[in-house]
Amino acid sequence: QVPLVESGGGLVQPGESLRLSCTAPGFTSDTCGMDWYRQAAGKQREWIGAINQVGTTTYGDSMKGRFAISRDKTTVYLQMNSLKPEDTAIYSCVSDPRTYGRRCNFRGQGTEVTVSS
Repeated sequence: QVPLVESGGGLVQPGESLRLSCTAPGFTSDTCGMDWYRQAAGKQREWIGAINQVGTTTYGDSMKGRFAISRDKTTVYLQMNSLKPEDTAIYSCVSDPRTYGRRCNFRGQGTEVTVSS
């Protein structure tokens, strides 16, 4: 398993936006898709959405509208708009070989997002 490097987390005020990035040496987005998850303190991990190898995105029902996943050749992005305090969580990216093929075995450690005034 290759560690993904996540960046872009931090402290923002309600209503603001953040863009998270996820990349790793050897990762190419047209070979491996990616899923984004989040986990708030004391809660179960929640699937945000995914982008597959051809660039098709899918989202969890509660994530549609404010979250958008995109990519370039080596990086996958999670754009988050109109952030709310309940979006506070650890956000992580995963490329699972069970989903995207045996060459795709990447996992991030997570980046913290805090939404607070």
